[in-house]
This record gives sequence, C-alpha cells and structure tokens, in this order.
Amino acid sequence: MADHGRHATLGSSIYYEDPLKMLDWLEEAFGFEKMMVILDADGKLAHSQMSFREGYIMVGSKWADFVGTPKETGGINTQMIHVQLQEGIDAHCERARAAGAEILQEPDDQFYGDRTYRARDPGGHVWTFGQTVRALTPDQWDEASGMGLKTELYKP
Repeated sequence: MADHGRHATLGSSIYYEDPLKMLDWLEEAFGFEKMMVILDADGKLAHSQMSFREGYIMVGSKWADFVGTPKETGGINTQMIHVQLQEGIDAHCERARAAGAEILQEPDDQFYGDRTYRARDPGGHVWTFGQTVRALTPDQWDEASGMGLKTELYKP
C-alpha cells in the first residue's frame, strides 16, 4: 500500500472558495506543508493534504450540499482548528499577521499553562494556536482559573 503521509490518527477538512490560493497562504502564514495536491482535468483542486508536525488537514472547495465555507454561513464557524506549537508562538503570530491573518486574540498566557492566540484566515476560518509555557496539574489549573472548576482526566 502506498504511503500518503497520513500518520496522524485524526485530521480535519477545511473548505475555501479559492482552495488553491489558500494552500500557499496556509504555508506562508501558519507553516503548513503541502503533502499532496490533486488537480482535475480543468486544473481545479480535486483534493489536497497539508501537514503540520504529526497532524494534517485536507483543503478543498465546496463539493456537496453538506459542506461550505464561513462566508456561506454569514461568517459563523461551526468548528475551530487548534494547532499546538512546540515553541515560538509570538513569532508564529507575527508571521500570520504579516501574511494577512486577522488576529482576533493576541498571544496571552492562559490559566491552564498554555500561551494562545486566535486568528481568522482570509476564508473566514478561525484558528487557535497554543504553546505550553508552564506545565501544570489539573488541580493547579482548576485553582488558577478562579472559576470553581474540577477537572478529571480520563487518559494520561
């Protein structure tokens, strides 16, 4: 069987009005890498896959009535993709901003030990990027939240 680079257990599909253009943008802004690009006989994108470390996304255009873009829902996102970075979250945010991402939340430390930022891409999709900056236990983040949380972990 051919190896198509999908080693992650979970990936996501995301749809754009101009998916070919967005492949380059996602590379430039967020650091995704093209794994596979399939064009149809008319030169339109039929399928694509991009990787980010162990994860992957499939980028495409509307191909059925049950898929669409945020622009078709008045800008509402029914999902957000979270990408966990190993390092350099502030530089990653600046890279995204320079490429034209709308930064919805500047990088900020969270009570659970991650530093996160949120960005909207030109197609209207909202992305969250995080980097662990302090390793905390669930009890520590419950206390730090000030919200009376009680976290239970089911898998380490």
